[in-house]
Amino acid sequence: MDLQALVAAALAEDLGTAGDVTSQVTVPDGARARGRVVARSGGVLAGREFGEEVLRQMGLTGTWQAADGAVLSPGESVLGVDGPAHALLSAERTLLNGLSHLSGIATMTARFVEAARPARVLDTRKTTPGWRALEKRAVAAGGGVNHRMGLHDMVLVKDNHLALGGVDLPAAVARAREALPGTPVEVEADDLEGVRRALAAGADRVLLDNMDEASMREAVTLCRGHAATEASGGMDLTGVARAAACGVDFVSVGALTHSAPALDLALDLDPPR
Repeated sequence: MDLQALVAAALAEDLGTAGDVTSQVTVPDGARARGRVVARSGGVLAGREFGEEVLRQMGLTGTWQAADGAVLSPGESVLGVDGPAHALLSAERTLLNGLSHLSGIATMTARFVEAARPARVLDTRKTTPGWRALEKRAVAAGGGVNHRMGLHDMVLVKDNHLALGGVDLPAAVARAREALPGTPVEVEADDLEGVRRALAAGADRVLLDNMDEASMREAVTLCRGHAATEASGGMDLTGVARAAACGVDFVSVGALTHSAPALDLALDLDPPR
């Protein structure tokens, strides 16, 4: 991720070639402004590095009152901002969009983490293009655990790989061990026979895909002492609690990054100086 380029593109998207024309015709040149980003609702903060880069590129000074991972109360001040009025008004929407989106992910993650105890909550690759690193850091701020960052840092064998590759599962796992020593190998299974095949092949982790609770409990028993278990498939808060009760080690939740509602944050400006 190139954070500088990402923020520059977000600002350029909003400002276009003419800049903030409303501020240009209403706010005097040289005017200065000061304000605070305030939480309108409770949640968990994330996205400080994004916010800091917005401020840097717009020539604004920021004073943070909360760190990533901080639990916010309604009305709590998150960030003080000071600088040229035109710059502050021009930066407002990009700053709030990023902080609200990433804090929304952290907030949703915290709820899932609480519901899933003692299982650990994983994110997925269902992220906004270009924003993956930021979104996964937001998951971590909410207490979640980052799964693979991409296709490059973990082997996850599914039926499509075996069909298109023309190999059986033991051969696929053996190839992974030889070609990528030290890289974790996970195998997807949608029934108990698939779990047994994954274990026989020597998987480090078995992905229990859309299994009912009875099958999940038996799969956990089969895998105990041999491989970690990960439940997946349309998980909501009730689903992660049920999966955790079955004894799985991990629950993966795509909704953390593709469906988290934005946290309500706003910029309150001080009276003109």
